Amino acid sequence: MTARGGMIAGVPVLIATPDDSSAERPAPSRPVVLWMHGFRADALAHATELERCAALGFVAVGVDAVDHGARSSPFLVERLQRSAHGALPVMLEVMEATGRELPALIDALVADFHVDRDRVSLVGISMGAFLAYRAIAAGLPLRAVVALLGSPEWPSVTSAHRSVSAFRNVSLLSITAEHDVSVPPAAVYRLHDALDAMPGPATAQRHHELRGSGHLTNAAQWGEAMAETMAWLERYGR
Repeated sequence: MTARGGMIAGVPVLIATPDDSSAERPAPSRPVVLWMHGFRADALAHATELERCAALGFVAVGVDAVDHGARSSPFLVERLQRSAHGALPVMLEVMEATGRELPALIDALVADFHVDRDRVSLVGISMGAFLAYRAIAAGLPLRAVVALLGSPEWPSVTSAHRSVSAFRNVSLLSITAEHDVSVPPAAVYRLHDALDAMPGPATAQRHHELRGSGHLTNAAQWGEAMAETMAWLERYGR
């Protein structure tokens, strides 16, 4: 279950499989979880979590975002330096560009790694959580989603909160931090209030708050978030 680097559909990834077989020949018809890292991090930062997902029976794929990790680019720093509105517009550009790669990545996982197209889940942290909400709103066929420390609202027509009805088809766990000033949790509260108010049947949706935590969690708070994440994937991602 050791995570290994590779390329899938032209995207650099870190992949962990549920057994000791090679990443090129995993067991057929497995559920898969895509793991999306935060801004200026990379897939390798979550190798432990990928291996933990694999131990639960998932093909776990950590994705290096555009201009991150194995495709790190000096242009990212240059764009940040030129940005008149801070890091958010640059982060959103990276998020959107990475999100556009996901359909082809899923197709390749189905074709070459024999994962089950009907059992694709996604976990996103910070920027990756923005991407998780965006992927739901865009209609990416996801079974379960965990969005940690992100927001479904941003200053763009692509903001996920504009497509609330799309969230009814996905088992969504949102995890926020009580004292997060980088990504305040108010937008997540609004999203889940809107989902709760919608009529008719819906998939499982829950909002979990990390009490006392800021955007940068301590070890205990991260452990709490990961326990919630793995339990959600086990229950709804299979």
